[in-house]
Amino acid sequence: MRYTTIFMLMAALAGPVWAEGAEDDDDAAPAGLLAGPNKTDLPEVILSVGEPLGGPWELKSGGYYEVEITADGSGEIGLEGTDFFRAIWVDEVVIEGLEVRPMGLHSVEFDRAGTMEIGFVAVKPGRYSLSIPGATGEGQRLEIEIE
Repeated sequence: MRYTTIFMLMAALAGPVWAEGAEDDDDAAPAGLLAGPNKTDLPEVILSVGEPLGGPWELKSGGYYEVEITADGSGEIGLEGTDFFRAIWVDEVVIEGLEVRPMGLHSVEFDRAGTMEIGFVAVKPGRYSLSIPGATGEGQRLEIEIE
């Protein structure tokens, strides 16, 4: 009983210390993988019928990357890359200010002109690609290497 009373008294006195820092957590800068120094902006990918995708990308495992993908509206067009999307952790997809935090991606598609931004962490080293479904041209693939 004596130890219980002492413990409860200590917890009551320490309580305000725990609560004191709680309100400051919202203003704290991201740390670790999502920290600013770890973020790299990749070149924008322009989706246009018959035009090359660009690249190649050389990424580092553990690095945080953001890429804007823009479709010019010249046709219904998408990107697929199942192996690549399995080798990364998708933090968020932003479309016209709407943030989506998916468990993963298989592909993305534009029915009309627009832009999306994908933030992700490169995880699994290897060689991957993003490609326009059904396209066979060399420029219709974006080669990616995660080191």
